[in-house]
Amino acid sequence: MKKSISVNKKSRGRPKKAGGVYPVSAVRLSPEVGAAVDKWAGTQADTPTRSEAIRRLVEIGLRAKAN
Repeated sequence: MKKSISVNKKSRGRPKKAGGVYPVSAVRLSPEVGAAVDKWAGTQADTPTRSEAIRRLVEIGLRAKAN
């Protein structure tokens, strides 16, 4: 007798814990600004991704603004 094909039933609704904990914020960068972010990321010891580099630069900017 042949084995029956197993069927994975999909759950309905939004997946639990899909992605990060924080909401997504999209940003458009000009090619020049994107290149500058990438260049800055390349100078960091751990070479962060573009998203992480943008987060770090925003935090640096916010701290500088507070002073």
